[in-house]
Amino acid sequence: MASPDDRPPHELIPIDLAPRGDWRDPSVDFEARRGSWCYPGSVKALAAMGVANPREWSPTDADWRLPKDWKQTVLEGIRERLLKYRTFHVFMDACVRCGACADKCHFFIGSGDPKNMPVLRAELLRSIYRREFTTAGRIFGELAGGRELDEAVLKEWFYYFYQCTECRRCSVYCPFGIDTAEITIIARELMLLVGLAINWVVEPVANCHRTGNHLGIQPHTFKDNIEFLLGELAEVTGVRIEPQINRKGAEVLFVVPSSDYFLDPGTYTFVGYLLLFEHIGLDYTLSAYASEGGNFGLFSSHDTMKKLNWKIYHEARRLGVKWILGGECGHMWRVLHQYMDTMNGPADFLEVPRSAATGTVFEHAASTKAVHICEFTADLIHHGRLKLDPSRNDKLRVTFHDACNTARAMGLLDEPRAVIKAACNHFYEMPETTIREHTFCCAGGAGLGTDENMEMRLRGGLPRGNAVRHVRDRHGVNRLACICAIDRATLPPLCDYWAPGVDVSGVHELLGNALIMDGENERTTDLRGEPLAPPGATGGPTHA
Repeated sequence: MASPDDRPPHELIPIDLAPRGDWRDPSVDFEARRGSWCYPGSVKALAAMGVANPREWSPTDADWRLPKDWKQTVLEGIRERLLKYRTFHVFMDACVRCGACADKCHFFIGSGDPKNMPVLRAELLRSIYRREFTTAGRIFGELAGGRELDEAVLKEWFYYFYQCTECRRCSVYCPFGIDTAEITIIARELMLLVGLAINWVVEPVANCHRTGNHLGIQPHTFKDNIEFLLGELAEVTGVRIEPQINRKGAEVLFVVPSSDYFLDPGTYTFVGYLLLFEHIGLDYTLSAYASEGGNFGLFSSHDTMKKLNWKIYHEARRLGVKWILGGECGHMWRVLHQYMDTMNGPADFLEVPRSAATGTVFEHAASTKAVHICEFTADLIHHGRLKLDPSRNDKLRVTFHDACNTARAMGLLDEPRAVIKAACNHFYEMPETTIREHTFCCAGGAGLGTDENMEMRLRGGLPRGNAVRHVRDRHGVNRLACICAIDRATLPPLCDYWAPGVDVSGVHELLGNALIMDGENERTTDLRGEPLAPPGATGGPTHA
């Protein structure tokens, strides 16, 4: 069989919705389902994280080499979390199986697998809770919806809870407000207790513990990469920017996801940030030690999430900054806005963020002391502080993908659109049921954006790919803008498959193209070094 990304879309589009037997049967044929699961965590990464039972194994093995007391460990883990997290207890009891969430998950839409309905995926864990931790379940067992926890159930958890990107689209439609992503986090924590995890999660976490970023980049390499990018920027624009790294006493600590300074197309977004800061004279510094905004703890455990978030604040204290400005990242902002206060507490040693350029005080950041770059830039645009030539982006017809974590978790909906509309003349929205709070996921978040999982990524990417294809065909869209590093990594193959001809970029790459800088060369190319559109090549502003 051809690899999933080599198969034409019509071979993935047929979705089998036929009944698949009793949902309580946990058996999963991993060999037959290659392309829809991820490789397990490496011994090195698990050991670096201090996780129990690091060993070599494969999901296709009959023996997963679990510790002898694995069942007791998992059940005790459930008990501890029921006592520690009130939401977990509520979510286990509150679901009435109404089905409001059933068709909202991109993985169910793309695969037709009923266990990818959020209600049923959660039931895989809820059935164990019901059997072991409720009176009715202990007495009546299966009649009360309970199941016995055995190795087949644990393997089923590994398969399906790593087919959830924690995007929380299902929670928008739940009449009881059940956050299925929280259930996924708990399930992954429980598996981590016995050494079950995927490498695309645990290796970035281990790297972050070691060097401060997901990619394992050392401080000197961090500095070298930035200097290289700024050298290329000077060749394109004529603007020379001195890198600001580990400088004590700056007003602002600027934190970005590591792919922004290491991987295309994020690098173009990164130099767009720095052009903006040069344009307004922002007093900022980057840190070579807190060199990662992303937080893969969100995909593994609450404790890991807490540690990775706090390293940013530890570095802010060391450098003596006043507040934190964060780049285009998704899970960084969900952790900050939904977990910071209860995990790390208010950052009282910092000041409430205030823009020196506009005087705006960002009161909503009074606790976290952290402002999203799109909020910051939209405020500059609102006050007329930027000189922009949007015609430099006239070869682009742009649509915008709302990142799950910035849209649903922090309500950042209008600000990125304000930046795009100021920087581009041609902007088109995807259908309203696929954007803003209802946005569809890239299908590669939560650690699932790895190549061995490509068939499931492409299946899960069908709803977003279909919406992009719609605006491509209707409006000639050729650029999908986003404000998440994972999106910038996972959306290009999704677009290549479902909507060929549409490229992906960050929002601040578009802004960087449009910024009119003091002392710049006559601009003939964009930040990618590609020719600008000839004057008058396209029509006037269009914001549909």
